[in-house]
Amino acid sequence: MKVAPTVVFLFRDTQGGFVSAISEALHPNPSSSFTRLEDSFELSLEGYGIKDLKASGNVIHHVDNHGIYQVSVVVMQHYEPPVLACTLNEVLNEIAGDKSSSVPSLLVPFLVESSKVKGQSKSLRSDEGKPLILGIQVGQSTDVMQALLKKTQEIPSSLQIQHETLTFLLHFVRVMKLPTFFLIGQTSQHLDNKSTKQREIIHEIGEVLASSTGLQFSEDRVIWNPEKTSRETKEPWRALYG
Repeated sequence: MKVAPTVVFLFRDTQGGFVSAISEALHPNPSSSFTRLEDSFELSLEGYGIKDLKASGNVIHHVDNHGIYQVSVVVMQHYEPPVLACTLNEVLNEIAGDKSSSVPSLLVPFLVESSKVKGQSKSLRSDEGKPLILGIQVGQSTDVMQALLKKTQEIPSSLQIQHETLTFLLHFVRVMKLPTFFLIGQTSQHLDNKSTKQREIIHEIGEVLASSTGLQFSEDRVIWNPEKTSRETKEPWRALYG
């Protein structure tokens, strides 16, 4: 899979439209020569004994006037564990396996319910009333990661985030030694269509990504229609893991 040196890596969610909000509102800066190209991918999972599903998704490339890929936005379809692990392994290997260029830097934004953030330090504060965006850096530091470190707050070692997809991806990028930066915004447990807090967090994450990648984030392109959901359902196998 051909991608740019900087990849914004997104997981399509089942509610809220966070991925659509970020991917649609990130676009070439008018002052740049970037053009937007869209593609898709579909990878077989038969090697894992899975014949009825494929690892699929969309890719948006931002290409300069010399035809060089500058930023890619990879949007994976939604998968539940244990299939999620198989799809991640395939997609990340495809990204890292492009021998025509160096290993790209992955930038991974997440929205996490505040109830899933445990042991938060009181020292975590946002500046100028802006939403707090937490950052986790994995692997080799790159220029884009250095820029992100200045715009986010490092997560203290005492803090734990209980989010399955994030945990899976964190494990894979560590094992595969992929330079990765996670941007994490916290939301309330119960989404409200009239609430502006989620939109503020999305806007802040979008602005941080845009300013670090040479793109532009347009809030007027954000489509955010969170759905109210009942208590999260869990498959029986999850009980084995607490």
